[in-house]
Amino acid sequence: MGANISTSQEAYRYRVIACHSSTEWRIHFENSKVTTKLIVIDFSASWCAPCRYMEPIINQFASDCKNVDFFKIDVEELNDVAQEFGVQATPTFVLMKQGKVVDKIVGAQKDELKDKIENHK
Repeated sequence: MGANISTSQEAYRYRVIACHSSTEWRIHFENSKVTTKLIVIDFSASWCAPCRYMEPIINQFASDCKNVDFFKIDVEELNDVAQEFGVQATPTFVLMKQGKVVDKIVGAQKDELKDKIENHK
């Protein structure tokens, strides 16, 4: 039984965190500044077909890359955050380390995103 609990905790820990308020995002952002961990922000929209295509891929990356934190921000829900990062199209993926943008990918570029995550983690 103990193995099931740790497996569920691990599955919970390595998921994409959806931020639903600017305050929630700010807390995660501030926390990311004090670690050398790579964070990947998926800026998307519910109506965006390429975003929906990338969702299971991002979930798999989050499961595979346990030393990378993944966040999802809906551009319509948190337009201020999307503007802050200069997001003009969806999906846009912003890669950050210690509070600084290290890379950015616009579009459903699965292989490019995978390569950039590998390079920066």
